[in-house]
Amino acid sequence: MGIPLRRAGRSGLELPLVSLGLWQNFGDADPFDAQRRIVLGAVDRGITHLDLANNYGPPPGAAEASLGRILATDLRSMRDQLVVTTKAGYRQWPGPYGEFGSRKHLLASLDQSLARLGLDDVDIFYSHRFDPTTPLAETIGALATAVSSGRARYAGISSYSATRTRQAVAVAQEMGLPLAVHQPSYSMLNRWIEQPVAQPDGASLLDVAEEAGLGVVAFSPLGQGMLSGKYLDGIPAGSRAEHSGALRSYLTPGALAHLRGLAAIAAARGQTLAQLALTWAWRDPRVTSVLLGASSLAQLDENLGALAAPPLTATDLAAIDEHAVDTGINLWGSRSSDL
Repeated sequence: MGIPLRRAGRSGLELPLVSLGLWQNFGDADPFDAQRRIVLGAVDRGITHLDLANNYGPPPGAAEASLGRILATDLRSMRDQLVVTTKAGYRQWPGPYGEFGSRKHLLASLDQSLARLGLDDVDIFYSHRFDPTTPLAETIGALATAVSSGRARYAGISSYSATRTRQAVAVAQEMGLPLAVHQPSYSMLNRWIEQPVAQPDGASLLDVAEEAGLGVVAFSPLGQGMLSGKYLDGIPAGSRAEHSGALRSYLTPGALAHLRGLAAIAAARGQTLAQLALTWAWRDPRVTSVLLGASSLAQLDENLGALAAPPLTATDLAAIDEHAVDTGINLWGSRSSDL
């Protein structure tokens, strides 16, 4: 299955429109054989971008270790056909150096990630969140060292607000470091990157990314699973919401009414709700790629069906806007994008 490529901003890097995120379903509690089937199946389908962070698991580091086993065996000959990315900034180990944006944390974490992955370098290394307690020059300087030392080929930032992104780009330019990618959360239920906030011109994060030549890799395009279609008739047994009080709290009667409205629009287009959510997320050419998790290849294949859908019409978009409203699921906002 061919997956279209989009260039990441003004960099030379092209990414598939759909990428595989290893945030969920790649911890020690998940059978390794199932993880291997998903990764290899995704690559077979044309998904060549595999996204990680140092704390993905559980426990933290487990997802990198699992992918490292697959890279050392099944995918050994394909390393240079893959884009492998990781991040640091959220808690990975105890103590004062196990999180945030210091040079100490970022570079120590990157070295640990490379060891777990069994790689000499990653293709993109991200600052996972803005850290107001560390000078931005120190955080960006650590990314510059990661690139100049050969441990990363590109540098990126994740969940930075429009204003902080503009500041990070300016600092990076002074250092001669071209930031390549921003990775924010984005979905029909979490549209913060469209909102005009950057001063003095009221630019949105999407505007700032375009201005700075950054690619945008959107994570959580299915809104923490709310847009998967699982919850239209309640919370099924075995679903993530059954075990997550936070996710259950988002499934209010008002939110469910909007989900059902979006599902009706999807059905009229011959799509599932999840497929519509993906078609919508990549409607903007500034979005380079969307990150999908997968618990099975069947689920992945269903979502990849969005690639065959016709573009959204003006009528579709107007109808979607009535229901594509914020539901408070930007879990990362108070810790990064609101700062």
